[in-house]
This record gives sequence, structure tokens and C-alpha cells, in this order.
Amino acid sequence: MSAATIVRIAGAIVEAQPMANVALYELAYVGEARLLSEVIRVRGDTAMLQVFEDTTGLQLGAPVTPTGSPLSAQLGPGLLGGMLDGVGRPLDVIARTAGDFVPAGVAAPTLDPERRWRFEASARVGDVVAPGDELGIVNEQEDFVHRILVPPGVHGTVAALGSGEYTVEDSIGTLRDGTLLRLAQRWPLRIARPFARRLPPDRPFVTGQRVFDFLFPVAEGGSAAVPGGFGTGKTIIEHSLAKYSDADLVVYVGCGERGNEMAEVVQEFPKLVNPTSRRSVMSRAVLIANTSNMPVAAREASIYLGVTIAEYYRDMGYRVALMIDSISRWAEALREISSRLQEMPGEEGYPTSLSARFGTFLERAGRVAPLGAQRSPGAVTIVSAISPPGGDFSEPVTQAALRVTGALWALDAGLAHQRHFPAVDWSTSYSLYVESVADWFAKEGGSEWMTARTELSALLQRDQELREIAGLVGLSALADVDRLTIEVADLVRDVVLRQSAYDPNDFSSPPRKTYALVRRCARLFKQASAALANGAALSSLPLTEIGPALVAMRDAPAAELEARATDVDALIDRIKVPAKAAA
Repeated sequence: MSAATIVRIAGAIVEAQPMANVALYELAYVGEARLLSEVIRVRGDTAMLQVFEDTTGLQLGAPVTPTGSPLSAQLGPGLLGGMLDGVGRPLDVIARTAGDFVPAGVAAPTLDPERRWRFEASARVGDVVAPGDELGIVNEQEDFVHRILVPPGVHGTVAALGSGEYTVEDSIGTLRDGTLLRLAQRWPLRIARPFARRLPPDRPFVTGQRVFDFLFPVAEGGSAAVPGGFGTGKTIIEHSLAKYSDADLVVYVGCGERGNEMAEVVQEFPKLVNPTSRRSVMSRAVLIANTSNMPVAAREASIYLGVTIAEYYRDMGYRVALMIDSISRWAEALREISSRLQEMPGEEGYPTSLSARFGTFLERAGRVAPLGAQRSPGAVTIVSAISPPGGDFSEPVTQAALRVTGALWALDAGLAHQRHFPAVDWSTSYSLYVESVADWFAKEGGSEWMTARTELSALLQRDQELREIAGLVGLSALADVDRLTIEVADLVRDVVLRQSAYDPNDFSSPPRKTYALVRRCARLFKQASAALANGAALSSLPLTEIGPALVAMRDAPAAELEARATDVDALIDRIKVPAKAAA
């Protein structure tokens, strides 16, 4: 059979013949520069490939060489703290060898092939091992254990295995059937890694942000979409989640964002310090950068690389947060590739399969029991930022996300302009996980967590209605109970829903602090409403004292929280409910 050559070029899409025996999603090298590409359609002996690199200068008749394997991630010690491009090449290595711009055809392994790691074997010769069983450990980072597991699809009896120093490609042992065991393994990006069973979403992904944990929680292993226009704080929210959430690891995918925004992430992540471990967030993070000036096909692949890495650490029993900024750029890459393939366009030119593809991707989130011997459950939680043009939530990508995500954290430009952060629109946002995680919050936060949430949600809803009325007739025309609703709702927005990332005492709010603030706001409203119902005047209530006391409680150090709470309780107790006059 003659060698395959290019017969058509359309941007990042090329057609080659003869390629009748290639498989869908098989990798191939295109042109003399050996550009990395992937088969996305086969028709007869003609294959269509999407090229993950710049195709400028590519010519008809250039050779195409299939590799026989799909696009895969190299997984093993050395991932943490690294920054990769959309197909898994380490950008720091490319910068040292080829300069600040990624040249076409450059190749570099994801993991350093020269670095040696200390491996401590836990399995023994003669042990029968199956996929997911632990062979030993590598201390990849200080106080972080990287478990070396039997890869999926491999099983047998250990014939040789020894502790020592190895590179990621060295053989650390063998099975009796001759299978070599290594520190690193490879896995196809577009295939979900297997697990033993999926677990119920009954534990929350604790973010440390009150508005999320209290009103719109996301379950560990769930998914959340964060749509918002320019300047509403999507990136800051993801920084806060990376720094203060209770995830063990963070995988951050910069998908199609501007290069200067990704540069800020690269500069800021090493400076972010986890308050629990007192170590840089970067030591527990993997960054994947595919900026807007990089090839569009690699942007489409970048989110699959991110979720594959997240699943790899999930299989070790770790809780991983996968953050994508933003899924809109991924959808735009799908639109461009779809148009090159001459597929039938859907709304605004996006492929008709947009919702299905996004939903299939989100299926890889989840809290699971990993394969192998008894191990802690692992989880992948996906938080996807969305950048709707003009902040219009009716556009196709946001609507596709609404159909398949479990929580919506809608950001409002008006709140951002008022300097209310996180700028979450509580009238539009929602969570489908509230009932699932209610028992956990009741145990860890407070016994009346759900009751307080219901009461304050109703208060905020009533406040929105009253403000529309007040805009027509004026605030002074409202009844005292309605004016009380507006005043207490203002306190809830300021004390509970607003949170400063720069306040050393309030950058993160554990569930018990959140509940303490919420309970006192709810108690204030209940006590004051009862007083008004029994004839008290609104002006007689000590609201001007209670508001500052609640703010002081919010901003108090953890050691002073109880004392500040006592001060607030004392002020609320001053609201006496007068006995109604006898008829």
C-alpha cells in the first residue's frame, strides 16, 4: 500500500489518502514537521484529521503517518506543579528548548524521563494483583503520597517488584506473564477511566464561600456552571475555590482564554497559600493552558486532558476539583471544527450535538469507589466557567449547561458594579444537590441548617418583590413589616452573601461560621416580626446596633467568633414582644 498523503487542507482540518485502515481518534503525524493530529472521520480510504498545531505552510502531497494509538495522557509522578498545553506537552520544557512561542512539530514528554523517584513497594512477589491494586508509593511532594496502581486492564501474579529509585519509564517489576510494571501509565483522553461503583452525592464540595455552601451547594463529584459577563469575577471565584475548597488537588484548564489572563493565573497560583497545609496551591495543582492564540483543535482536547488527569488522582482515593475557564471557548472550538467538517449547524452555528457532548463530558464527574483493594472514595468535581457574549444567558452554551449541570452559579454584572462579591444572582442561581447534602450540613454546620436556608431564601424572594413595589410607591409607603423585611434582607446580603477574598478573617467561611451568621439573621427576623405583629414600632427595634454587631461577628477572628455571637444574641434579646392590649 502506498504511503498516505494530504489531498485537502481547510484550516486545522486536513484530508489524507489512502487511510482505509485507521481507527477513529487515532493519532497521526502530518507533514514533514510531523504535526500532531487526530482522525475524526473516515470515509472509504479517505480520513479527515484535526491538527493540534498551526498548519501554516502545510502543502498538498505532504506525508501522513498514522501511529496506531489514540491521543493519550502520560500519568505518573511529576504531574503536580506542572503546566501543560492542550495535548500534554510541558510548556516549561518547550520554553527552555524552543523559546517563548510553541513551534510547530515540537515534541516533549509530559513527564521528565530523566528524573528519578524513590519508590517504596507495598505489594510482594507472589501477590495476585488486579486493576487498581496498589503496588507501592512515591512521595511526589512533601506530605503527599502518590500511589502507584496496577493500570486498568492489567492483572496477574507479581513475579518481581523492588523498592528503589526509578525513572517513570523504568521497569519496577514484572508479572508472571511478562507484563512490565512502571511508575507511569498512559490512558486515552476520550475514554473515562473505570471504577468499581458510583457513590451517592451525599457529601458537599465545601467551597468556603457562604453563598455557595449555604444557598447553592454542589455535591462532591457533582458539576457546577458559572456563567457571567466580563468583570463579574469568574476567575477570582475559581482562584478562591482552588485556595479554600476542601479538594485535595486542583486541575485548572485555561481553555481558549486570553494569554494575559492565563499569565495572571501562572503568576498568582504559586503565591496562593492553602490555609490548612500552609503550602503553595501550585504544589497540589496541575495547570493546562491552551490560550486563544493557540491552535483551536488542541483547545477542544484540553478539557479531556484535564479530566483524565483528575480521574487518575481520583483512582488513588483523592478528591479532585477540575476547573475549566471557560467552556464557552471549548464550544467555539467545536463550532469551528464542525463548520470545517460541513456539518449541519445548530443555533448560532454551534453543532447540534453541543448539549450531548457537554453532557457526556460531565458524566466523568462523580464520587466513586475506586478499583482495587479497600481505599477511600475518590471524587472529581467539575466547575465550568461560561463566558456568554454580552452576559446573555439565553445563548446556546449557557442553555446547554443548564440542561446538564447540577448547580448554576449565575454571576450578575450589576452586583459586580456594586462591589458585591461573589456577584452571585441568588434569584437566578440554583442547585439540584440541596436535599442530597442536607444531612451533612446539618451534622457539620448546624441542626437547623435546612430550616434556616428555607427561611432566608423566602426572605430574599420577598425582598425582591418589595423592592419593585417600593420603586413605584416609595419605601415610606410600605408597612413596617415590609420595611423590616428589606432591612433584614440588606443585612443578609451584607453579612452572609458578601465575602471578601482579602479579609484575613473572612476569606473562607467554614460551615459552622456560616450557620452561626445565618441563624442569627433568621432569629432577628423572627423576633422582630413577632414584635411588630404585637404592636411594636419599627423605630423602637435596635436594628442600627444589631447590623454593626453582625458585621463585627462576620469579620471576627475564629477565636473571637463565640464572643461576638454572644453580643449579637444579647442585642436580639432586647427585642421584646409586647403583649397585645386586651380587647
